[in-house]
Amino acid sequence: MMQERNIPLTARSVLASTLLGADPPLLPVSYLVHVASLFGINENRARVALSRMVSSGEATTDGGGHYRLAGHLLHRQARQQASRQGLTKLWTGTWRTVVIVAPGSSAEVRAARRRALALARLAELREGVWLRPDNLDVVLEPTVVGDVVVLSARPDDDPVELVTRLWDLGGWSSEARRLSAALDRLVPDSADDLATGFELSAAVLRHFQADPLLPAALLPDDWPGDALRRQYRTWDDSYRRVLARWSRTA
Repeated sequence: MMQERNIPLTARSVLASTLLGADPPLLPVSYLVHVASLFGINENRARVALSRMVSSGEATTDGGGHYRLAGHLLHRQARQQASRQGLTKLWTGTWRTVVIVAPGSSAEVRAARRRALALARLAELREGVWLRPDNLDVVLEPTVVGDVVVLSARPDDDPVELVTRLWDLGGWSSEARRLSAALDRLVPDSADDLATGFELSAAVLRHFQADPLLPAALLPDDWPGDALRRQYRTWDDSYRRVLARWSRTA
């Protein structure tokens, strides 16, 4: 069982996570309100949060009682799904290098650029220079494209050593094993497990998004990424069956 929650989830975070987990990301308001009730969020608070999500461009509504993800949350869902699948392409030893060439950017612009490069699973070698093995299609946000030059390169030094400088592989592995143990302990078989399982599922999906998705040749032999993904698929199927049974009481 996960540790007891110290910080209550907000209505917006519960509703956004629920839509993020739906494929397609379109759900009736009755279902969204019902899921929010798992966390003590009443119908009025849930509906206000949904209205605010629509106003901020995070969701749309058809006026008939359904809400759909929009804007940056829709992009986030695409990243989440890709992270969960963990698919990569054949690595031939080359690296993608992104060099920032935009002069005189504000602190706000620099921070947004850093977030965008990190979301593309690039790591910062030094200020203004980001890179990763070329085993993924690096897709940069349009706001970043004009600020950078993208190059292909091959490091002269040991690429395994370079990877350990760029990413905390030990930290990611340790957290993956902690989450794996939590999935083992929480076998969803009743409505009592739904709130805790909701948070555990969100934690696993966040951790997948932090996976650098490196080539196997550059990873430790005991890298737990694939094993955690297989375990989560089985666990998530069980969780969704329990959630579906419970949701029919809405």
